[in-house]
Amino acid sequence: MSPELVFILMLLLRMVVAAAFVVSASIITERSGPVIGALIATLPISAGPSYVFLALDHDAAFISDGSLASLPVNAATIFLGLTYVMLAQRRSVAVSLSAAVAVWFGMVALMQTVQWSLLGGLAANAVAFAICLPLLRRYRDVKMPLVTRRWYDVPLRAALVATLVATVVGLSGWVGPRVSGVIALFPAVFTSMMLILHPRIGGRPTAAVIANSGWGLLGFGIGIAVLHVAARPLGSAIALSLALATCIGWNLALWWLSRRRLAR
Repeated sequence: MSPELVFILMLLLRMVVAAAFVVSASIITERSGPVIGALIATLPISAGPSYVFLALDHDAAFISDGSLASLPVNAATIFLGLTYVMLAQRRSVAVSLSAAVAVWFGMVALMQTVQWSLLGGLAANAVAFAICLPLLRRYRDVKMPLVTRRWYDVPLRAALVATLVATVVGLSGWVGPRVSGVIALFPAVFTSMMLILHPRIGGRPTAAVIANSGWGLLGFGIGIAVLHVAARPLGSAIALSLALATCIGWNLALWWLSRRRLAR
C-alpha cells in the first residue's frame, strides 16, 4: 500500500472518530438543559481530538508550542460567545452567528501580531473573562425547550468537525505549531450549536447555553496552559491526559457548585 493511500485512509479514520465523538457529546448537550449542556460543550470535544492526532504526527515540542498559540485564542472564543449571546436576543441566526465569527477571526488576526508567552496568554484570558463573565450573567437563566432533531443535524455536525480535523492534520506539517494551535481551537462545537439550535428553539434559549459556557471555557483555558507546561517534560500523552483531567475536574466542580446553589 502506497504511503499516500495510507495517509488518506488514516486521515479519514481520524475524521470519522472525531466526528462521532463530537456528535455524541452535542446530542447529550441538547438533552441536558443549558447548564449541563454548557459544561459538556466546554470540554475539549473538538480541540481534544485535533490535538491527539497532532500528537501522533509530531513531537512534544510541537504540541507545547501549539498549545501556547491556542491559549490566547481561548480569549477570542469568549468574545465570540458574548457577541452571539447579545445579538441572539433579537437578531436572526445569520446575523448573530456571522457577527460572532467575524469577531473571533478579527481578534485572532490581531493576536497573531503578538509573540505570546505563557504569562501573556494567561493575562489575555484573565482580562477577557473579567470583561465577559459579568456581561453574560443576565442571559444564563432561560428554560430550554424540547429539541426535535432533524435529518441533517448529525451530518452537519459530523461534517464541521471532520473538516476541522482534516484541516488541522493536513496543514500541520506545512504551517507549523503556531497556526495548527490556532486552527485546532476554532469553536466548531459552539458554532454548530448556534447554527442548529437557534432556528429551532429561538435565540434566547440558545444564547443561554452559550452564556452558561463562560466558566467552563475558563477551565478549558487552564487545561490548555497545563498542556503547554507539561508537554515537554512529561511527553504528549501524559500532558494531554493532564489537560483533559483539568477540564473534567473543573467542570465537575462547577456542576457541584450549581447543584449546591440550587439546593439552597
